[in-house]
Amino acid sequence: MPPVPTPGAGPAKPARPAAKRVLPPQPLAAAIVAASFTVLLYVIELIDVILPMNLDNGGIVARQLSGLDGIAWAPLLHGGWGHLLANTVPVLIFSFLAMARGIGPWIAVTATIWLVGGIGVWLTAPPGYVTIGASGLAFGWLAYLLVRGLFNRSAAQLAVAVVLFFVWGGMLWGVLPGQPGISWQGHLFGALGGVLAAWLTAKSDRRVGTGAAA
Repeated sequence: MPPVPTPGAGPAKPARPAAKRVLPPQPLAAAIVAASFTVLLYVIELIDVILPMNLDNGGIVARQLSGLDGIAWAPLLHGGWGHLLANTVPVLIFSFLAMARGIGPWIAVTATIWLVGGIGVWLTAPPGYVTIGASGLAFGWLAYLLVRGLFNRSAAQLAVAVVLFFVWGGMLWGVLPGQPGISWQGHLFGALGGVLAAWLTAKSDRRVGTGAAA
């Protein structure tokens, strides 16, 4: 039996396509994931401070096979509380907004940024340095959020990108060399990973849409 419209109710507003959403479909779950990841970073830093393990040596060491596994661990490690605090707000906000397509797609986006950023650092960072920190992820999520509206042709996502650029656009200077002790390679390749992730997800959405229409 077809549903009977409620008297006086207007036409139902069509749901925004997943590819063009600007906020997570399940905000509470997304907030819990973003907060949990951030808490994990603090737990790891606390362990590094309390125990004589020197976890920071587990970061990426450029062009050394022994430093290749650092790609998996580098974003989880930080060179002190100040380093971690500087990354906290961007990680929280960008990771939350990047879950607009859902938590599953966010994992794929994050994995792309993580891998592209890590490989880029391993290939280009100065020899002998250990690269750590979640800033590469933050740059990747920011770049993803800035360009996804272009690939998705979404005015709402472009509006969000304008706000993000106004507030955090100054971060993008971090992709350029010149700041001692700052891994511009991690920032640059993290951002490139974010752009790649936005392009791949938009391409996947268009392919699914074409298949559904056939």
